[in-house]
Amino acid sequence: MSISFFAECTVLITGASAGIGREFARQLAPAVNTMVLVARRNERLAALEMELRIINPHLEVFSRQLDLRDHAALERFCNWLDESGLSVDLLINNAGLGDRGAFIDSEWERVLAMLQVNIETLTYLTYRILPSMRKSGCGAILNVSSVASLVPVPHLAVYAATKAYVTSFSEALRAELRSANISVTTLCPGPVPTEFDDVARREPQVNTAAAGREMFSVPVQEVVRRALNAVSRDKARIIPGTLVNLSMTIFAFIPMYLKRLILNAQAMREKASFVSPAHPKYEISGMI
Repeated sequence: MSISFFAECTVLITGASAGIGREFARQLAPAVNTMVLVARRNERLAALEMELRIINPHLEVFSRQLDLRDHAALERFCNWLDESGLSVDLLINNAGLGDRGAFIDSEWERVLAMLQVNIETLTYLTYRILPSMRKSGCGAILNVSSVASLVPVPHLAVYAATKAYVTSFSEALRAELRSANISVTTLCPGPVPTEFDDVARREPQVNTAAAGREMFSVPVQEVVRRALNAVSRDKARIIPGTLVNLSMTIFAFIPMYLKRLILNAQAMREKASFVSPAHPKYEISGMI
């Protein structure tokens, strides 16, 4: 893939201050004209903006600190975007929250935050951006989902369900927007070595089974490179990593009764591997 495909684009990235979102900004910086970065942590946004200006001194960067759980703040941001005259060519819905642990032990505020950020925010931002894309006659949307969207995941029950929404919504939206020359691509990564897994964990919870996922891990640089390549080729879905892709393909052909046996065994294994208080202190730290 040549990054020149994105030349002179205006890009909006949510969850831009770390992990996958930050890497999207880094890889797109040499090519695009304008970048709008949204994240909760202002100091990280400022540091990223400085880094991007070094990569491309001509890049126009707009950084906006925003708590995506706050719908009123999100609406104000969208109004600012409309009033600024910026027309987004590529929307990257990357921001997300995770929570690893048994649903019965969840803090409701954290569950609600996942629903707000992973579903409501992504849907509303897409709703607000689409009219300008339709008016310009083209555009692209990249929704960051997860392989967890393709199979129920014990101890990630709500997170996996929210990502199933993202994948289903993206596929349907892609079909709706074909005639409008707007592409929709779904990124479904497996394990990626970023801080997301750490902040999704309930402190001082430790998952001693987590090491088994390392063989499926794909570097964040590769995940982003593959995702941008998929957008440039107008692909519907991308699952980075040979092992992850193969596993999902095999799992799709397993009969449902066997899937349930596998999920039951996984749930028992995960439960045994967790060392955690019954009611951990609530802290929303999974949003980037």
